[in-house]
Amino acid sequence: MSIGAVFLLLALLILVALYLYAPLMRRDRTLQVDESHEISALMAERDRVINALQELDFDFNLGKILAEDYPVQRADLLQKGADVLRKLDELTPVQDIRGDTASRIEQAVTERRPDAASENPNLSDDDLESMIAARRKVRKDRSAGFCPRCGKPVMVSDRFCPACGKSLT
Repeated sequence: MSIGAVFLLLALLILVALYLYAPLMRRDRTLQVDESHEISALMAERDRVINALQELDFDFNLGKILAEDYPVQRADLLQKGADVLRKLDELTPVQDIRGDTASRIEQAVTERRPDAASENPNLSDDDLESMIAARRKVRKDRSAGFCPRCGKPVMVSDRFCPACGKSLT
């Protein structure tokens, strides 16, 4: 057997090995995709539980939920959230350990509340006043008031009311 035949046979064996190994590579990719779908579903479930906790707190503050029912429902939602977070932790190791899962859920709920910005201790009163003044200036530049005929809001740049067509000059 010549050296050329040996190299040809070796090349043929390598090609056959690659052909047979290709399906194994695809299965690893599908396992990774399945795992990412499961993580995505768990994150969606986590968001759903956080939203449900926010709604429960809001309804309790409005008086829609009885005081004796509130702690039970809240504890159930916290338990569901803790279970979801445990499953997420099993799939993705957490680099930052902040305590037990119940406190992590409470922190996530607090961060997503609309009034969380008012509880931010990093902002001074002067910063808040400057933010309010900037917001008022932006709003003042946008609106010029209301149409005298139809009452719809008009902009500074409008010469005619966009709703009824009355001249504003």
